[in-house]
Amino acid sequence: MKSFDSLVLLLCLNLGVLFVSSHSVSSNEVSALMAFRLEIFEDPFEVFSNWNSLYEDPCLWSGISCSPNRDHVSKINISYSAIKGFLPRDLGQLSFLDELILHGNKLLGPVPKELGCLKNLRVLDLGVNQLTGPIPSEFGNLTNVVKINLQSNGLTGKLPPELGNLRYLEELRLDRNKLGGAVAAGDHSDHTGLYNASNMDLTGFCGSSQLRVADFSYNFFVGSIPKCLGYIPRSSFLGNCLNNSNPKQRPSSQCVKTKSHPGSNEQNHHETTSKPIWLLALEIVTGTLVGSLFLVAVLTAVQKFNRKSSIILPWKKAGSRKYYAPVYIDPEILKDVTRFSRQELELACEDFSNIIGSSQDSLVYKGTMKTGPEIAVISMSMKEEQWTGYLELYFQTEVADLARINHENTGKLLGYCSESSPFTRMLVFDYASNGTLYEHLHLTADGEASQLSWTRRMKIILGIGRGLEYLHTELQPPFTISELSSNAVYLTDDFSPKLIDFESWKTILSRSEKNSGAIGSQGAICVLPNSLEARHLDVQGNIYAFGILLLEIISGRPLYCKVKGNLVDWVKDYIEMPEVMAYIVDPELKHFRYEDLEVICEVVNLCIYQQPKSLSMKEVCTMLETRIDTSVAIEFKSSSLAWAELALS
Repeated sequence: MKSFDSLVLLLCLNLGVLFVSSHSVSSNEVSALMAFRLEIFEDPFEVFSNWNSLYEDPCLWSGISCSPNRDHVSKINISYSAIKGFLPRDLGQLSFLDELILHGNKLLGPVPKELGCLKNLRVLDLGVNQLTGPIPSEFGNLTNVVKINLQSNGLTGKLPPELGNLRYLEELRLDRNKLGGAVAAGDHSDHTGLYNASNMDLTGFCGSSQLRVADFSYNFFVGSIPKCLGYIPRSSFLGNCLNNSNPKQRPSSQCVKTKSHPGSNEQNHHETTSKPIWLLALEIVTGTLVGSLFLVAVLTAVQKFNRKSSIILPWKKAGSRKYYAPVYIDPEILKDVTRFSRQELELACEDFSNIIGSSQDSLVYKGTMKTGPEIAVISMSMKEEQWTGYLELYFQTEVADLARINHENTGKLLGYCSESSPFTRMLVFDYASNGTLYEHLHLTADGEASQLSWTRRMKIILGIGRGLEYLHTELQPPFTISELSSNAVYLTDDFSPKLIDFESWKTILSRSEKNSGAIGSQGAICVLPNSLEARHLDVQGNIYAFGILLLEIISGRPLYCKVKGNLVDWVKDYIEMPEVMAYIVDPELKHFRYEDLEVICEVVNLCIYQQPKSLSMKEVCTMLETRIDTSVAIEFKSSSLAWAELALS
């Protein structure tokens, strides 16, 4: 009996321990985290891969830290992870959050005002993203915050007066935005400062006795540097529109000047009393008319701006509830990009009958403009009811991003089409008439000789390398090809390669698979899978994908083969052994240069197998261009196809 009582007691103790230790994060906090997960549409490093029901305890999720009792989320730290998406309102439900650090990503859209509900927040770091819109005035409620970093975004508007409530603020970084107005101070010597929202006392930054580090540089602030911020380094005010000549400010052409004449009322009154009554009456009537016209113009402009810059949209969340969230779109973002009408493109593409490519989410048409050039038109296959303000913002951002690309080895965006009736979203590219590199490597008919000799393949490799070097080093910020493969390389008549990023927005459209144009014959030995697990959306990812592309070009094999398996794994056995290195060369090639093969294998080894973080496309291109010889003389020595290629060119 005693042993039974002991057993019962032990069981009760165990259950008690389980009960005490079974603290769990509240459902509201879990819902807020999942809402954040749903807003992310690019996650190249798979940070959110374990944010799901298989890991029910969010304290185990990547980037999440919890309180000692594991009953509340205390910290979110997802930095330099290249995630792309939006900040949801729901983050305001994480009322016990101490740190929110999302530095160095690609977050878009406005900063939700609901973040002001995080009363326990001490660190807010949203720096180096692509956030737009104003700084919410609700940030004044973050009374415990010590550090705010919003640098290197696209934030606009003036500094909200409510920031004067932040008594414990020690570090404020607002540099490299588009903020305007006066640099808020609040001292009695400078009445342009922030005011306490509750009692209108002059508090502002001067009232924040804890403020030690601040950076306002490279904005559009006006006025003077407040005296009470004299301890802040002058470099923190560089590149604005301030009255101070030291430090250096923006050119006057970039600054909007507003003239005011305080203290001139007495002079004006004296002047008006000395004028004749009829002249005074005429001035009043004229002024009234001009003022009325100006007011009408302002109201019209505001109404037009509001239609363009802010879209109010229903956004369905996980809990099947709807709310309206403003998405701010800069009306000037596409001002320098040619806009085609649907009618123009319909005529050029023969009533959209000339389809040259398709996927789950888009169709590609070939057309010829009236002015002569051939074009490729990519049309989004979505219904209007599926299109949200977020997608519109993403579409316009991508168009603007593609429009800045101009290099002989990259596809040229000629323009876009955006119409509501019928719903149309299209991109117009310069057409590369010789098809894709994939087609030339893998889709030649049986018995047909490949048109890609060794020298021609080397020229293609060098061209792709130059294109990537341009995208990575000459563009700021760098541009990356979202899915770099032989399908993203288009060839001109003279086999010059052009990189075209048709896949850039497929992740936002919730694609489950990539239709990669598999070999049609079911009896073929080598076929491509329907989807590829890895997507290389960053610079280092592009370099890795470039190494794989080199293997595909010199071997003539697809990325996956039923007989030989994965191309990268298969090549690894040969690439570092000179005596068997030649086995990886395409058997269709009768001649190749062994010296070139050694260089290619060395580069592949660096890009794929060693992957040093410091490796850049500039270094890769230097290796290739200084050691690969594509001269006609070299080709004549090794290939009977050279005369034919020379004749074609």
